[in-house]
Amino acid sequence: MPIRLTLRLDFANGHRLGPGKVRLLEAIDEHGSISAAGRALGMSYRRAWLLLDEINRAFTQPAVAGQTGGSGGGGTALTDWGRELVTLYRGLEASSSGAGAGALDRIDAMLNPAETHEIPTK
Repeated sequence: MPIRLTLRLDFANGHRLGPGKVRLLEAIDEHGSISAAGRALGMSYRRAWLLLDEINRAFTQPAVAGQTGGSGGGGTALTDWGRELVTLYRGLEASSSGAGAGALDRIDAMLNPAETHEIPTK
């Protein structure tokens, strides 16, 4: 498996944005609710809600907003600003991977193929 570059942004206000929170935003956009997004990602509703609360507190605008009513009840959707945040993050991630491709290839070649992180069984 080639090296995968993971990008985490640490902000001056103490908040962070990384692949897990961005993936949660994408899952909400895909599924239309916090609970469905959490299930799709294997996390509890509470964990998903806490992550979203942190995202919304970190920025000047909310990334998600609740929707009310309708035949299927309410739900949660990304705001236009939330979609822009995801797009900006994914673009930054792609440009970082592209800019560092040579270094990543070299580091990958330096890895010991015999070394794994598997835990020995007794």
